[in-house]
Amino acid sequence: MALKELLKNIKFDDQGLVPAIAQDSQSKDVLMLAYMNEKSIEKTFETGYAHYYSRRRKQLWKKGETSGHLQKVEHFSYDCDGDTILIQVNQTGPACHTGAKTCFYNEVLLDDTKTISIKSREENLTMVSDLFELIKKRKIQPVENSYTQYLFDKGIDKILKKVGEESAEVIIAAKNNDKDELIYELSDLVYHSLVLMVEQGVSLKELMDELQSRHR
Repeated sequence: MALKELLKNIKFDDQGLVPAIAQDSQSKDVLMLAYMNEKSIEKTFETGYAHYYSRRRKQLWKKGETSGHLQKVEHFSYDCDGDTILIQVNQTGPACHTGAKTCFYNEVLLDDTKTISIKSREENLTMVSDLFELIKKRKIQPVENSYTQYLFDKGIDKILKKVGEESAEVIIAAKNNDKDELIYELSDLVYHSLVLMVEQGVSLKELMDELQSRHR
């Protein structure tokens, strides 16, 4: 089937978007929900890597372009109504921007008294630690199309430039009083700071020890 024929079978909403579920092709874990438009579907098929459309930023984005957590597409399908897409992917690193393996880590529990509680299966420190270990692994074990590896290949000047750029983006987001954008930019800053730590041989323990010393 030609791509044009495929697009005719997809029912986009009035904004030209369709929800897309990403699933790990090996573990079958549901990783995330995002949105695609015609252009992002075209880019996905053109490159073999998942591309989405950001409703908040109003632009196309390649999953993992900044973090290196790419999604290589193994299988692409859509449901009976053509209004939801399912993409099975080979996920590099965690899928969630928090550092969790999947975005769906908040488990809703219902006990015998019908009381609802929420259990998070991921701790923030564990997320950061896992991401830090992945970054260290990228430094010693190159992976094709890894953005993290690209940063290490370019060296300290490139890494420092990105830390500076992301710091400026954090300031702009805060000045604009845009909470969502601030969270996004802070995540970028934390990630690039972790890359800098690995490049300079700073461990997470050393960072935690320093933070602990400030509890006064």
